[in-house]
Amino acid sequence: MTTCQEVVTEIRPAGGVVVGDDGSPAAGAALQYALGEARRRNTDLHVIRAWRIPTALSMTAPMGYVPALSELETAMREDLQDRVDRILGDPEDVKLHVHTVYASAARALIFASESADVVVVGSRGLGGFTSLLLGSVADQCTRHCVSPVIVVRPEQNSSSRESIGPAASLRRDGTA
Repeated sequence: MTTCQEVVTEIRPAGGVVVGDDGSPAAGAALQYALGEARRRNTDLHVIRAWRIPTALSMTAPMGYVPALSELETAMREDLQDRVDRILGDPEDVKLHVHTVYASAARALIFASESADVVVVGSRGLGGFTSLLLGSVADQCTRHCVSPVIVVRPEQNSSSRESIGPAASLRRDGTA
């Protein structure tokens, strides 16, 4: 783990399943899929939320106030923990780790992939190009992660915004 001004800038888990979460429906499906994957592999689950000042400020700060990086990190971690608890509950059979990383999402996940067994991402996140089948973070992960990558799509016609959908697993060389 590397820090900058008392915030975490890199996560390097000792194996396990790594999943990225940005709060999107696809990330919710990825969380559920990753929990199942951690169970199948009998390993730890690491949930990572990457953040930057603009994304953190939009969630936590009133207009005109700029909190310290450590305050933003704490707010992001609390928000992520609440979401993970809401979606996954308290899985007693899997050791769950929640991480916030001050970095771009792709960078945080690619770095974590260097020591993870597998990385799980949603097919697309909260970006503005809603017609894309594969978002930029998922695309970067499939191209640059060291570990295998599983891309999860939420169900299209589901009543639950965070239902699990079909997944595809790609290796770094692009093969399935």
